[in-house]
Amino acid sequence: MAQTRLGRNENAAGWAFVMPALALIGLFMIYPILWSLWMSFQTGRGMNTTFGGFGNIQRLFADPIFLTALGNTLIFLAIQVPIMIMLALVFAVMLNNPRLKGRGLFRTAIFLPAVTSLVAYSILFKSIFSNEGLATQVVAFFGGPQIAWLAEPFWAKVVIILAITWRWTGYNMIFYLAALQNIDRSIYEAARIDGVPARAQFFRITIPMLKPVILFTTIISTIGTLQLFDEVQNITQGGPSNATLTLSQYIYNLTFRFMPSFGYAATVSYVIVVLVAVLSTVQFWVARDRR
Repeated sequence: MAQTRLGRNENAAGWAFVMPALALIGLFMIYPILWSLWMSFQTGRGMNTTFGGFGNIQRLFADPIFLTALGNTLIFLAIQVPIMIMLALVFAVMLNNPRLKGRGLFRTAIFLPAVTSLVAYSILFKSIFSNEGLATQVVAFFGGPQIAWLAEPFWAKVVIILAITWRWTGYNMIFYLAALQNIDRSIYEAARIDGVPARAQFFRITIPMLKPVILFTTIISTIGTLQLFDEVQNITQGGPSNATLTLSQYIYNLTFRFMPSFGYAATVSYVIVVLVAVLSTVQFWVARDRR
């Protein structure tokens, strides 16, 4: 009987400790999620909204700006994420070589962009690729054509992709470096003794053993790219002619720049949720163990 009472007291004390944290999670995480889900079914301007059922979902497919933002976001995702993941993996393999001198300096230099301010580096890229910026001057020095980096849709996308890649490659590289240092070097030594070339070691040993980490970095990079906002907002403002507009920036515009449409903005935000869920599921399926 005493043990039962003691167990109940311990349970009560445990719940007393976790209840403040659970209350905060419920207030600042669960409640906003449920409220935004309810708002996604509301139509109207500002706070003058009424229940509109699936009207906002129907509006999505007839909204050319939304379709443009969705297409731009998927383009950034399909091009930038694979490039960034491969660069991070290659840098990690190179900087994991114990015979490389100055490894610490190179690691710091590549990782440093990940700790810079998003706004600061975005403004820096905007300055570099302006009409009188460093990139324009370098192209002119080598006799290249005058490129309006931020005024032409193709080149504006290129600038955004370069900016994101510069910012996040080092961040992903750190995960690969940590994973590589946990691989027994005797595996590579045995492969060298057997005459396995370095390229085959990379594809047959390194990549398979890093598959869980590659999956993790791919998923977080996918989520980050689908939520892309700061770079586009500060470098191109979504231009020219919505050529770099992303879903997150469109949500911002619907909420703060245009006549407020909170219900429709919430619906667009849930498009990102659906895309994250679908793409993450696909990535897990592709990376599954087929044995």
